[in-house]
Amino acid sequence: MSFLFALVCLLLTLQLVYPFVTVLLSWILEKSSAPALVSEDKTDPNPNDYACLITAYQNAAIAKPLVESLLRQTHTRLMVYLVADECQDLDFGIADPRVVYLRPEAPLRLKVKSILYAFDHFSRRPDFVTVFDADNLVHPHFLEEIETWANAGFRCIQGQRTAKNLDSSYAALDSLGEHYKNYIEREVPFRLGGSSVISGSGMATVTELYEAYLDSPEIRQGMGQGKSMLQEDKILQNFILLRGERIAFAQKAVVYDEKVSHGAAVETQRSRWLYSYFQNVPNALGIMWQGFSRLNFNQIYFGFVTLALPMFIQLALASGLFFLALFIAPVWAGVLAGAISLFALNIFWTLLLTDAPAEVKRIVWQTPKFIWRQFKGLFKMFDPHKYFSPTEHSKILSINELPVQKTDLERKS
Repeated sequence: MSFLFALVCLLLTLQLVYPFVTVLLSWILEKSSAPALVSEDKTDPNPNDYACLITAYQNAAIAKPLVESLLRQTHTRLMVYLVADECQDLDFGIADPRVVYLRPEAPLRLKVKSILYAFDHFSRRPDFVTVFDADNLVHPHFLEEIETWANAGFRCIQGQRTAKNLDSSYAALDSLGEHYKNYIEREVPFRLGGSSVISGSGMATVTELYEAYLDSPEIRQGMGQGKSMLQEDKILQNFILLRGERIAFAQKAVVYDEKVSHGAAVETQRSRWLYSYFQNVPNALGIMWQGFSRLNFNQIYFGFVTLALPMFIQLALASGLFFLALFIAPVWAGVLAGAISLFALNIFWTLLLTDAPAEVKRIVWQTPKFIWRQFKGLFKMFDPHKYFSPTEHSKILSINELPVQKTDLERKS
């Protein structure tokens, strides 16, 4: 019993400490792939062609600013495909030959089905496929930055998602988590030679690779599972890693994402994410196992990152074990207290390193209410057909209405 307790404490301590260690290593080594891999020649005579896929469900109006921001890209070789699933109004007043409006006759009600529908209606074959949620906005240089990494040879590139709105405490807390995950799960692993975790939108993938992913058994079987399907972004990243590929993180390719504005939305959204996390555990273990068997650092590191418990579960377990250890193993109580402190310190350090907005830094003290909502979401994940519904989006903002942020191509790599 004492050995098992010590083992659990050790594993949890490793999960709490490893983010600080990796951030420290990347900060000391200052290893960035960009200078070594990216050509300085900005005049490529054969630029890549991008298909920009937008999936809208029951609310196409929210996507109009995204379409407008895509049409303002400095990289102009693109087509925009808006799939309006069960959307009533699709009159944007935007008549541009680069925009294709698609309205499926039968309801699709699944993001990956909307993506497949767009593939079936391509007006020309692209080199890369980029995927966006209807509530997103993109910086004018988004595709230009993606193109830089594509020219460096990467076949899947994840952009950096940042908050479109910070107009409520929950939105600011949601943004806090995104700043942390962007750095810990995307920027740091990529700097250290690993892969970025995919965000769910704002990623670009070579068309052939994306087609193979859409034709994979995981996608074909998952479409029949409806709301119980593993999230398509996790299927994509697993598919890419198991093929021995590396996912790049384009830190300057900025995508704006609407953050949740109230507690009920946190519960709904996090219940889906938590369900998908536990579904994906066997896949993360499989990637890590393949990495060890092939001595592949990229797969080992990625498997560990995606296997790590959600932050609030880590802290809850560590706190419970700390109080238990006070009575049965005081040494481990000290170790866990130190690990929890280091974990908390790393969150603050990450906010500094990512130049988080003042609204996000000020909201840290309200984190417990966000954690409580996640706990409530944890108990809703057991009934996906009852509780899993799309997050409602209502912040219709143009790219010109967003405040200037340091993440917008001003930060140094």
